[in-house]
This record gives sequence, C-alpha cells and structure tokens, in this order.
Amino acid sequence: MSANSTSNGPDIPACPDYRLFHRLHLVGYSLVLATGLPLNALALWVFLRALQVHSVVSVYMCNLAASDLLFTLSLPLRISYYALHYWPLPDLLCQTAGAAFQMNMYGSCIFLALINMDRYVAIVHPLRLRHLRRPMVARLLCLGVWALILVCAVPAARVHAPSPCYYENITVNLCFESFSEKLWQGKLLPLVLLAEGLGFILPLITMIYSSSRVFWTLARPSTTRSERRRKTVRLLLANLVIFLLCFVPYNTALAVYGLLRGKLVDASSEARDKVRQVLVVMVVLASANCVLDPLVYYFSAEGFRNTLRDLGTTRWVKVRSANGSQGLPRQRESGNLSTNVEDTSHCELLSPTPLEKSFSQSIKDSTI
Repeated sequence: MSANSTSNGPDIPACPDYRLFHRLHLVGYSLVLATGLPLNALALWVFLRALQVHSVVSVYMCNLAASDLLFTLSLPLRISYYALHYWPLPDLLCQTAGAAFQMNMYGSCIFLALINMDRYVAIVHPLRLRHLRRPMVARLLCLGVWALILVCAVPAARVHAPSPCYYENITVNLCFESFSEKLWQGKLLPLVLLAEGLGFILPLITMIYSSSRVFWTLARPSTTRSERRRKTVRLLLANLVIFLLCFVPYNTALAVYGLLRGKLVDASSEARDKVRQVLVVMVVLASANCVLDPLVYYFSAEGFRNTLRDLGTTRWVKVRSANGSQGLPRQRESGNLSTNVEDTSHCELLSPTPLEKSFSQSIKDSTI
C-alpha cells in the first residue's frame, strides 16, 4: 500500500488490512464490468432505438437497464481503488461511486417489483385495474422511482466520504469501507434502515405477493394453457431468482451488521468481523444483478429476443453483400458471370425487412 499524502494526526486510526477482500472485489467487479457494460448498453439501445418502448413491461425493463448501465460505468473507480488499496482521487468521485451502488441496488429492487406488479394487474385484475397498464402511467412511476433514489443518493453520498487512516508514517484515504463507530451510531444506521425498508423490504413483499397471486391464478384448471402463460411464469421466476440471489443475502447481512455496529445488539468484535466478512462477499453478489438482468430481457421478452436475432441476420446480410460486391469484378474478369436466378436471390438478400416490422406483433406486451 502506498499513498500521495504524508500527513497524519493523533486521532487517525491505523489502516486495517483489507487486501484479501480487495483482491476479491477486484476480480468480481472486473467480471461485472466486462460483461455488464456491453450487455446493458446493448439492451438499452434495443429498447430505445428498436423497440421504442411501446409496452408497459418494456418501460420498466428500459429503466432497469439504464440503472444497471449507470452502475457499471462507475465500476472503474471501484476497480482502481481495490487495485491500489487506497483512494488517490478526489473525494467527490468516491462519494459518487458509493451512491451509484445504492441507487442501482434499490432502484433495481423497485423496477423488478414493478415488472411483477404489472403481471399481477394484467392477469389477476385485467379489467378492474387496466387503467394502470398504460405506458404513460409506467413512465410516471419510473420518473417517481428515479426522483426517490436521487433524493436518497444525497445522504448516501455524504456518508461515503473517504475516511483517513495511518499506514507506515503516512496518511491514506479509504473508500467504501471503514465507517467510524460515531457515524454508525449517528446518521448512518437510520439511513440504512430507511433504505432497507423502502428499497428492499417493501419491493420484496410486493414481489412475493404479486407472484404468488399470479401463480395461483395461472394454476387454476380453467386457465388456458398457452405460450404466453409460460413466458409469464418464466419472467416472474427469473425476477424472483435475481431478487433472492443478489439482494436478499446482501441486505440481510447489511441489516445485521448495522444493528451490531449501531450497538442496538450486543456482540463481540469477533462476531462483528465475521458478519463484515460475509457482507463484503455479498456486495459482489449484489452487483451481479447487472449481468443477470439482461438475461431476463432475452429469455422473457419476445420482442427483445427477436430484435437481437434480426440484428444478427441483418449483419450477416451486410457481410454477404460486401463479399458479393467485391467478388463480382473477379468473376467478370475470369468469365464466370452469375446467372439471372443468382442475381435475383442476391438482391433479395440485400433487401431485408425493417426491424420494426419483424417483431411488431410481439412487442405489444412482451409476455402478455
């Protein structure tokens, strides 16, 4: 560990040795960045340019992809910190990166819950609550979610200010960790509990209730079995798996750790260290939702899947077209001219149908 600062004070604590966990975070966040950035960038492009966000579900998925993309763009800051073991950049960047994680995690929880609620309204109350299944209503709800997480990001950024520590006659800054006891017993614990309630517990209850009601409705003998029904089941199950795998372990460990650090529950320092070790591993697992969410788009949203297939087909046609245009002069020089039938088929390849037409029937509601 090295730093560019050489000052220290009597109240600055010694730096804890977190290098083992830093290596874990370095590998984990590097994998999330390498896979999540291109996947979410492609997903956002498909939603905005190709699908043009016509359906309610696509509105929620588009905002979920935007949230994941913003978080992956902040990962280089985290990776540089875990590679150096100290924070050499301005304090504002540390605060921004810390707030970006909180915004993504709780924003993703809410957007996943909204997707499940839309399926609940469409299947359990298709007539009574049909006014809620309008793209304009979905956009307003997403706007409210962004406003909520942005407001909550302000105190989250403030508590993520770098903390100094003393290491080998120099003072270095730590980021994303080593919050003081005073901070935990002051404003940090109420902030954590508020975020847990609004951004995790409430969406979790919503998802469990809406999913169970949908599964109960679809399991009735009178319900018509169809491909759309299977797609709905796959979508809800995928959302529940992501929620239970990525968000439940982290938020549970965070709540326990907060109660221990806030002195609301008596425990030894060894017990707190054990909980912290679990927490730092669960942080990486929570970040993996940025990689799993695009898989939900592909396997659950038919319009999204058809768009990617059409993009692949169009690219293949362009490659064939380029190869064909380069090969014609050589064929003429050698005397091997193509026949009229071959020219006709080649022209057909050069005239693919627009992407919007190929899946205009499948983007009405994505799964229902």
